[in-house]
Amino acid sequence: MKYKLYTIAAVCLLFISCGKHEKIVVSASDFRAAVDTVSEIMIHDIFSPPVASRIYAYPNIAAYEVIAQNSKTYASLQGQLNGLDSIPILDSKAGVNQKLAAIIAHMEVSKQLIFSEDALEKFRDSLYKKWEGENSKEFEVSKEYGLKVAERIKKWMGKDNYKQTRTLPKFSVFASQPGRWQPTPPAYMDGVEPHWGEIRTMVLDSASQFKPTPAIPFSLDKKSAYFKEVMEIYNISLKISEGLKKSEESKSNPVPEESKVAVFWDCNPYVTVSQGHMMFAKKKNTPDAHWIGITKIACVKTNADFEKTVYAYTKTSIGIFESFISCWDEKYKSNMVRPETVINQNIDENWKPLLQTPPFPEYTSGHSVVSTCSAALLTTIFGDNFAFVDDSEIPFGLPTRKFSSFKAAAKEAANSRMYGGIHYRAAVENGVVQGQNIGDFIISKLKMVK
Repeated sequence: MKYKLYTIAAVCLLFISCGKHEKIVVSASDFRAAVDTVSEIMIHDIFSPPVASRIYAYPNIAAYEVIAQNSKTYASLQGQLNGLDSIPILDSKAGVNQKLAAIIAHMEVSKQLIFSEDALEKFRDSLYKKWEGENSKEFEVSKEYGLKVAERIKKWMGKDNYKQTRTLPKFSVFASQPGRWQPTPPAYMDGVEPHWGEIRTMVLDSASQFKPTPAIPFSLDKKSAYFKEVMEIYNISLKISEGLKKSEESKSNPVPEESKVAVFWDCNPYVTVSQGHMMFAKKKNTPDAHWIGITKIACVKTNADFEKTVYAYTKTSIGIFESFISCWDEKYKSNMVRPETVINQNIDENWKPLLQTPPFPEYTSGHSVVSTCSAALLTTIFGDNFAFVDDSEIPFGLPTRKFSSFKAAAKEAANSRMYGGIHYRAAVENGVVQGQNIGDFIISKLKMVK
């Protein structure tokens, strides 16, 4: 009799345990994996840096809006970002797993922004299968809410003027006018995203809100401020070249530090390599991806929880997005010629910069603007003097570099453009001021932490 009772009890317990589903566990590493997947696809698809900033910003905002609902720590961006309102209300009694819904929203918005949708769908479907197997009811209700938020973000995104800029004319080049930008070797590409300054800003009042100091007027007078800047880049390049030559001749001579810095921060997705009659692209990080990578490093080092991780990615990506709009607005207004063109036509026809010149006007330096703004925002999240090892470029065959703070990394990134021979000092220094102004404004205006 006792045996039968024990058997019945065991069966009942088994039935109860089988009918009871545990809550789906979603970690910060899961969200980082979702962002990493988008980064890998973005690099594969070869998006320009400005477009890459859009690919990061909107999905992160979608995820952030999910975790901000009913949060005691984080405030919604409704009414804070230009044109963003009406985020679907979250019923706290609906049983939604907000972390799960946040990743779903992120993936859904990302899918609309990339070309290789199948790669993202493969990643998404593997997660869906896992989550559905763990708790189908929780998965379905969370998915439903995540998709609702994603749809709202996509509608908002669709009104940022991106589609309209796809139909606008290419940038006109007037090679006969001295000082104006011209396509550069080896690919001689058209100017990239000449209308990016017309994209709707998220926080800034306008693309020209923090217009930098005007570029130094073009002049070939050897006593002019402009020509002195040209010669500075030329002489820096010669010094680095001599150092590289010596290091090749003897291992006792180290590779010049300026060369290491320039190559580490290159982040040019347009680098082309010629082999015989063939020319192909060499895939690299964009500046956006590099700073998103640094955000990941900071999150991992501090063991940031899921919500703080989403917050960090979102705040940083908003700053990157605004920086590119502001910088590109200036680039195509000042329309400054690159050092490579000036030096080849007037000083040394055989000269080549250490780095391949990117295909857009020179002033201001995008790296300077984006890096300075990103560093300012990350400092508000993780603190000043945040030492870290930057391993973002390891997948591209480069070693790590150590930094004492985000600001130190941004300073090095800015200076790298002079070492690489692709920017004048004024573009770097005024770009730093431009980026700091953008960062300070975002810090003062966005209230993300309650």
